Amino acid sequence: MSQTRVIEGLSEAEAGYDALFCDAWGVIHNGHDLFPGAADALSRWRDERGPVVIITNAPRLSDVIPAQLDRLGLPRSAYDAIVTSGDATRAEVERRADLPFFRLGPAKDDGLFDAVRADFVSFEEAGAILCTGPMDDLNETPEDYRGMLEKAASRKLPMVCANPDKVVRYGDRLIYCAGALGDLYESLGGEVILAGKPHAPIYRMAREAALASGRAADRPLVVGDGPETDLRGANREGLDAVFVADGIFSEEARGRNGKLDEGRLAAILDAHDVTAAYGMDGLRW
Repeated sequence: MSQTRVIEGLSEAEAGYDALFCDAWGVIHNGHDLFPGAADALSRWRDERGPVVIITNAPRLSDVIPAQLDRLGLPRSAYDAIVTSGDATRAEVERRADLPFFRLGPAKDDGLFDAVRADFVSFEEAGAILCTGPMDDLNETPEDYRGMLEKAASRKLPMVCANPDKVVRYGDRLIYCAGALGDLYESLGGEVILAGKPHAPIYRMAREAALASGRAADRPLVVGDGPETDLRGANREGLDAVFVADGIFSEEARGRNGKLDEGRLAAILDAHDVTAAYGMDGLRW
């Protein structure tokens, strides 16, 4: 594995990066609040380096995300564009428009279900599943769906998974996402189709969004907290990445002093067989 350089902020990253592809949940905010310094870091990057594209595995269309970030206090001047797993997922569903879909997900994801051009039917009538997560993601686990997914696998229903994330940190707890259901379904022999991080479609959209800002995006730097999503996606795309310790590995990555520990970080990266050019405690300039 290549050496990871621990830095205090993005200003210490080497010159030459001309865009930022930044994760949202676990990097910019925790679902309740912005992380200290995150808004300033994005704004300063945008002023001094290049465009900022927020690239998130949220199973919703990108046009609803700015209002959510507004409520958390992130100014719109801190970013140029947003691309979501929901955007990429809609394209995957519409490629399978001949199949009737069963919807599996909470009411908060109605925007995605309403936006895709698909025929939604009962589980018994379905020819495929569109999954955005557990129906009650604050209380349910993937095991609550084992029986349903065993039946779906026996019928060979493909599952389009709108969020490859397995868990996210919501305040001070971890909650399950669609990716955890996708993992269980795959273990049961089911077919899972993913378009968000770490898969190529969402990075293609991010590059297009950066270019649409009118500035170059030849060498973007990727920022995230998820080894299996943010870092693996960056590695597959041949892009340098920054690991941020405010997210799902906030406890495992920090030493007794509460700061990002190089040895702990190396162990996390090795365990997931990914690399990061840089590591930071939190998103700072």
